[in-house]
Amino acid sequence: MTIKLNATHDPDRKSWVESANAADTDFPIQNLPFGLFRTGDHIRSGVALGDRIIDLPALLATGLLTGGAVEAASAASGPSLAPLLACAPASVSALRAQLSHLFRIGGTGDRTLLEPLLVPMDGADLLLPLKPTAFTDFCTSIDHIKRMAGGTPPLAAMALPVAYNGRASSVMPSGTPVVRPVGQFETPPGSKQIMFGPEPMLDFELEFGVWLRDGNALGEPVSMAQAEQALFGCCLVNDWSARGIQFFESILGPHLGKSFVTTISPWIVTMEALAPFRMAARGRTVDEPAIPAHLLDPADRSHGAIDIELTAHLSNAGGSRARIVRTNLKELFWTLGQMVAHQASNGAPLERGDLVATGTVSGVAEEARACLAEITMRGGSIIELPDGSRRTMLEDGDTLTLRGRAQTQGYVPIGFGDCSGTISPARGTI
Repeated sequence: MTIKLNATHDPDRKSWVESANAADTDFPIQNLPFGLFRTGDHIRSGVALGDRIIDLPALLATGLLTGGAVEAASAASGPSLAPLLACAPASVSALRAQLSHLFRIGGTGDRTLLEPLLVPMDGADLLLPLKPTAFTDFCTSIDHIKRMAGGTPPLAAMALPVAYNGRASSVMPSGTPVVRPVGQFETPPGSKQIMFGPEPMLDFELEFGVWLRDGNALGEPVSMAQAEQALFGCCLVNDWSARGIQFFESILGPHLGKSFVTTISPWIVTMEALAPFRMAARGRTVDEPAIPAHLLDPADRSHGAIDIELTAHLSNAGGSRARIVRTNLKELFWTLGQMVAHQASNGAPLERGDLVATGTVSGVAEEARACLAEITMRGGSIIELPDGSRRTMLEDGDTLTLRGRAQTQGYVPIGFGDCSGTISPARGTI
């Protein structure tokens, strides 16, 4: 299991990049996530450190990296991070270790040589780290399911991690405009009057995602231990939802109500960086079905969950902003490993570069309702922003921003960067 601690997790370690030592930074030297960025017409890979990006190809050219770190940095130096996911875990770990050593106070890195390799993050465009080979969206919050089902969840949702296969081609990085989709829906709901037009009930879903480093052959399931080893790193996910279209079309499951866009945070936070924040997975009560044998593993039970606080902020076109969700990944009914193992349990082939999302990460608390369908429709209340404007669903010009922060006593918190999108008006229909 990917929970071994090493010197890169040392809470006393500081960077000579001063912004990486700020208490509220997402990217202290203990994090070192991978991403792609562009300045001008130049696209390359980088590692986030404070408010700077370490230019990986430029660092590789200095000859300062050695051994497995060279392999990993070379794999990450193309127009996609997909080859990095193919690297041996030891090589990726070696690269993180050498970056940590080069950029820490008291390390052997020559600051005069390394400082020119740091690119201001606010002057760069952050890109999709790689095109997902496939996208699967699960529904693994029992609290979300209970609210959406009106109290009693379906038996299947408690007996297995429910999911649907989404559309990988519409996964986009933070900052991509969210164009209000058009489609068919009942108006008003239950009227049997069908309309084709702009979605009237646009929603968000605060989710979490994991990138896979490995797969399986057709017909061969994976064990829980193999599923854990397949986890490369994580990101935030907003699986935008056109509720009118979704509710009307969902006979076989979500389709056009979900496939118009999915936003992710652009940095891949490695499982190694998340090691200090692993914790025991959620147990089962006597009233809940036992975990099925193919998803039951002692290591997953003891360390399968991750302590990550997740928040959503809503702001309107006038700039009025409020936090509308605060929840935690540790409240999920199923772990990341269980999702991956279940996905392959029927022999469906997973592939390197697959993106697996958790579904809405809702919790028990009222503030942990992690989508507007829960907040305003299912026993909740209308949202009021500081300027007095009110929301039941998203309006054109609204911006929804997700944030995540892994935290535990005795270690430096790490984050994921923004996962944000602004709603644009629907485009003309054909």
